[in-house]
Amino acid sequence: MTELKEGRDDPFALNLAALAVLDDRGVVAGWSRRAQELLGHPDTAVIGRRAFEVLVDPGDRPAAREAAAECGRTGGWFGMLTVRHRDGRPVPMGLRAHELSRDGGVREWFLAGAPAADVLEWQRDRAVLDGLYRRCPIGLVVHGPDLRLLRVNRAIERFSGVPAADFRGLPTGRMLLPDDERKAVDRVREVMETGRPLVYSEQFARLEQDPARERVVLVSSFRMEDPSGRVLGVAEMIEDITERHRAQRRLALLDQAGSRLGTTLDVAETARELAEVMVPHLADHASVDLLRPVTRGEELAPALPGPVVRLGACGVGAQQPGPPHPQGEPVDFAPDSPQAVCLAEGRPVLEPVLPPDRLSMAGRKGAHAPDPGVHSLIVVPLAARGMTLGVMTLWRSRRPDPFEADDLTLAQELASRAAVAIDNARRFTQQQQTAFTLQSSLLPRAVPDQSAVEVALRYLPASAAPGLGGDWFDVIPLSGARVALVVGDVVGRGIHAAATMGRLRTAVHTLASLDLEPDEVLSRLDDLVLMLAAEQEAAGERPVVEQVVGATCLYAVYDPVSRRCSVARAGHLPPVVTTPDGHAAPLELPAGPPLGLGGLPFEAREIELAEGSLLCLYTNGVIGERHADADAGLSRLCAALNRPADALEQTCRTVLQWLVPSRPTDDVALLIARSRTLPPEDVASWSLPPEPASAARARALTSAKLAEWGLEHLAFTTELIASELVTNVYRYAGGPATLRLIRDRSLVCEVSDTSHTSPHLRRARTTDEGGRGLFLVAQMTERWGTRYTREGKTVWTEQLLAGAPA
Repeated sequence: MTELKEGRDDPFALNLAALAVLDDRGVVAGWSRRAQELLGHPDTAVIGRRAFEVLVDPGDRPAAREAAAECGRTGGWFGMLTVRHRDGRPVPMGLRAHELSRDGGVREWFLAGAPAADVLEWQRDRAVLDGLYRRCPIGLVVHGPDLRLLRVNRAIERFSGVPAADFRGLPTGRMLLPDDERKAVDRVREVMETGRPLVYSEQFARLEQDPARERVVLVSSFRMEDPSGRVLGVAEMIEDITERHRAQRRLALLDQAGSRLGTTLDVAETARELAEVMVPHLADHASVDLLRPVTRGEELAPALPGPVVRLGACGVGAQQPGPPHPQGEPVDFAPDSPQAVCLAEGRPVLEPVLPPDRLSMAGRKGAHAPDPGVHSLIVVPLAARGMTLGVMTLWRSRRPDPFEADDLTLAQELASRAAVAIDNARRFTQQQQTAFTLQSSLLPRAVPDQSAVEVALRYLPASAAPGLGGDWFDVIPLSGARVALVVGDVVGRGIHAAATMGRLRTAVHTLASLDLEPDEVLSRLDDLVLMLAAEQEAAGERPVVEQVVGATCLYAVYDPVSRRCSVARAGHLPPVVTTPDGHAAPLELPAGPPLGLGGLPFEAREIELAEGSLLCLYTNGVIGERHADADAGLSRLCAALNRPADALEQTCRTVLQWLVPSRPTDDVALLIARSRTLPPEDVASWSLPPEPASAARARALTSAKLAEWGLEHLAFTTELIASELVTNVYRYAGGPATLRLIRDRSLVCEVSDTSHTSPHLRRARTTDEGGRGLFLVAQMTERWGTRYTREGKTVWTEQLLAGAPA
């Protein structure tokens, strides 16, 4: 029989229960006031009478007799009986009977009763309390005011693996690791002192006897008080949420990876991002090793995996003695290492407990574990679109719990996402390299030999924009020791922009070979762009049309003999001219429309450059972004060119350091030319009248000048060339001729007249008396051609000097 206890809510408490005493014959010997209140019978009406007669209806007596018999056998009884009220109505009661012994072996029975509803409610409360301690899946811990454990329930027993009885009297948090113990004590003390409950506080609860296992609990605490307000302790409800915490952490890691991985189309950066995402959330150390072709943006061969390169590494804690394996260097895995197996078979490797002999990974270069304390390992392949790109290796050394299957699943998911980003970066790198190769093949690889200017060139591709741009420059030697300087910019990026740039550069070379004026070159180039745009628009290539229409170009021709420079531009930025005394200013020049608009004229301006002047041609990337203040950028460029260095290359470096960021967002093309002047003694010019004797006069003048220059070995051929060209003027032009000889890298012979009649080279028949002049000239010279001016034309030839490069 359950022992009676005092309590405010206990219906069988002495101050709440209806009490009665029966003798061994069932006669009422005692009756309490509470019994009179509940049943209506005064003590005078029941004492001395049999209880069955007064308190039990005839229909309820069988149940009462069975209870009495059970009480006689066991010495006590508890249950529900229906008792008769004084007014005759039935009163359901909960009764407890307890045997009392008196002197002489007389037995009496002490009865305590309460309304059945109160008893049932109390039983439910007792059942809830019993459930909390015995069957509740949520842990219950009761702390005393002295911060010692009073009681724990079975859930705590299952959670810790320690019998519940062993907790009694232990200091709060005694079985936890020191760090977790300190936080548990602080938590309980705060609730006990302030009385403020703590709801759903997430805490670590790693046990001292099992430190390798991560445990996270959700704690709700409240202070216990008696009716008088005296503090009895703190009760805590503790729920094990370790798996939920891990799941949330994995989801958070996936979310973080989604926002970080693939933010740039850079293979190495994506590999580093992947390693940094893994540490310390999933692993203590991580490395990402990619196949060498992937790092170069190349296609993967279907053969066995080749060497790998470490591009990403991250770790915490003690490092391996000695310098770490440098990123970007090859890694050599032993054939039986987990990484080699993962690469060869494309399957993940999980080693929850790593044997000591596996730490060295067979001692191969770059494959050792990053920390002597490593105890668990995961290796997963980085595979995308059916290709294995490399492997990711995860180690644990500081965190005591080993990797498990869920960690492997998470690592595979992250590796899969990263592999797609890495493959996208590889493809982008491949496209970039293709565009760069194309653009490099289209840009001038070296400055051609010429004496008109000293040139320094710079080209910097944009580091942040996708694809290379269409910026370009050129240095084109022209006849008469002149030189053409060109710079242009094609709208757009990528292979199409590079291809369009190549078309324009080729066209400029072709037009330059015709010795046209700068404005005429741009007019012809504008016609070509219109034709290309029409072709592409007819083919439905509208995005490419935008890369053609809107291109800009600046074309300048400098003559070192006259020191005259003629410049025209098509929507391009004006050149900057720096005088020999160091004053830099933009050249005032009609802007002209961008190429491809059509119908608008281009204008050229001719200026005289003092020897040693600088002519700077550039694109948007030099003075700032396309949408930045061009005037401010132009002012900074002029400031950088003021007082230039003696070395032109140093001037180039200064301009880039002052104006261009380390990672430009627009392509940069820069051409700086320092003008030179041919000495007067290297140029000879004569005017000859339109008469037959002029040919002989030309031969004599030529022979004398070549003798003066020490070029007697060229006298015969040069006399013949001059004679034939002057004769053609006499026969076909009808005006005076101007003979000019220039001693430069080659010997230049020019004959000018006022006619625009074009000479033609043809092979004369054996019966023809003439027509062999230009044919002979072409055979005896290195190059020859005709250039036209507004006053007429000039036929020119070039012969190599002894020792000059062919």
